[in-house]
Amino acid sequence: MTGTPLDGVRILDFTHVQSGPTCTQLLAWFGADVIKVERPGTGDATRQQLQDIPGVDSLYFTMLNHNKRSITIDAKNAAGREVLWRLIRECDVLVENFAPGALDRMGLTWEALQAANPGLILASVKGFGPGRYQDCKVYENVAQCAGGAASTTGWRDGLPTVSGAQIGDSGTGLHLALGIVTALYHRTQTGRGQRVDCAMQDGVLNLCRVKLRDQQRLAHGPLPEYSQFGEGVEFGESVPRAGNDSGGGQPGRILKCKGWEQDPNAYIYFITQGAVWEPICDIIGEPGWKTDPDYVTPKARLPHLNEIFTRIEAWTMKHDKLEAMEILNAYDIPCGPILSMKEIAEDEALRASGTVVEVEHPTRGPYLTVGNPIKLSANSVSITRSPLLGEHTDEILRDVLGCSDTEIAKILGSGATGAVQRVAAE
Repeated sequence: MTGTPLDGVRILDFTHVQSGPTCTQLLAWFGADVIKVERPGTGDATRQQLQDIPGVDSLYFTMLNHNKRSITIDAKNAAGREVLWRLIRECDVLVENFAPGALDRMGLTWEALQAANPGLILASVKGFGPGRYQDCKVYENVAQCAGGAASTTGWRDGLPTVSGAQIGDSGTGLHLALGIVTALYHRTQTGRGQRVDCAMQDGVLNLCRVKLRDQQRLAHGPLPEYSQFGEGVEFGESVPRAGNDSGGGQPGRILKCKGWEQDPNAYIYFITQGAVWEPICDIIGEPGWKTDPDYVTPKARLPHLNEIFTRIEAWTMKHDKLEAMEILNAYDIPCGPILSMKEIAEDEALRASGTVVEVEHPTRGPYLTVGNPIKLSANSVSITRSPLLGEHTDEILRDVLGCSDTEIAKILGSGATGAVQRVAAE
C-alpha cells in the first residue's frame, strides 16, 4: 500500500454491522492498515446475517469489510487481553460502535487507553449524543426517525417514511471517517490523541439540514415551492412531508415515462429551472407560457405547479426515460432517470469508473460491490476482498507485534485467538 494517502496509519477496528465498518472500510481504501478484531468462532454478526449461500460470509459482511485484515481475540482470555493491549499500543486509531458503556465495561476506558497510548485516537459511533436518549441503542431506521428524515419523507396524507439510503448507518460512518482524519492531522501538530464521537441522530440531521432551514422559514409564512401551497392546503407548525417535491428552490417532481404501466422504474426526475423555462415550454408544446403572466416568472408559476407538471408529464409519457433525458439534456434542462438496482449493477460506465466493482472471494466466488465514491487524482484505489474470520491472525501477531514463531505458537495454544479460517494460496 506504499504511497497511499493513509500509508502508515494503523486502525484497530472494533466495529460491527454497518456504521463502523463503513468508516473503517473507507480508511482502508485510502491505505490505512485496518485490523478488524473479531470474536473467535462468530466474528462480526453480519457474517451470518442475510446469508444467500449457506456457510459463506454474507454480502452484508463482504461489502462493508474490503481491504481489511482480521484477527480473532478472546478478550476474556488473559493472553488474549495481553495481545489486545499490545495492539492498542501499536495503533493510531481505535474505532468502535458498541452499545453505550460497553467499552468501559471491557476495561477500555478513555483514561486507560490514553495511559497506554497517549497518541491514540478513540473514534465512536453512538445513537444519540449527550442528553436524555444517550443510553439508548439505535439502528438505521431509528436514527432516520430521530434525526428528522422520516417526518419529512413521504406523502402529506401518509405515514412518515424511511429512506432506502442508509443515511443513519453509512452516513454516520462517513462523518466519523472525516472526524478521524481531522484528528490525525491535529495529532501531527500536538502529538496527542483525542476522542471523536459521531451520533447517528446528529449525522442524519446534518443530511436533513434543508428541512431545518424550511422549519425556520415556515415561521414567516407558507413554503411556496411545496405542492400544498398551490393546492391551497394550509401549513401546520412543522415542515410537512412533500412527496417528490424538490428540496431546493427549483421545483421538481418524478414524472411517468413511456412504459410506466409495466416498469416500476419508468420515471424521470424533472426540474423546472427558471433559466431553461423557455425551452421547456417549446419542448412540451406550450410556447404561450413563455409570455403568459401566470407562467412567465418562477414566482408566478408556484401556484400552478400541479398544472405545469401534469402537462410536462403528458410529454414525458411519450418517451422512455433515457430518450427523454437525452432530449432534455441537449437544452441543459436538469433531469435524471430513476435507475433500478439492476440497471446500476449492469451500468458499464459505473464499472469503468470504479463505482461498481466485481470482487473475487475464495468461498463466495465473484460478487459486485460499491467502490470508493471518493476519487483522488493522484491515488487510485484497489478494492480487495473482505477477510475470512481471523485469516490474518498469525500475520498480525508477527508483523504488527513482532512475535516470533515460538511466541505465536504459545499465543495460539493458549486459546487467546480461538480457531481461525485459513485460505489456500490465491
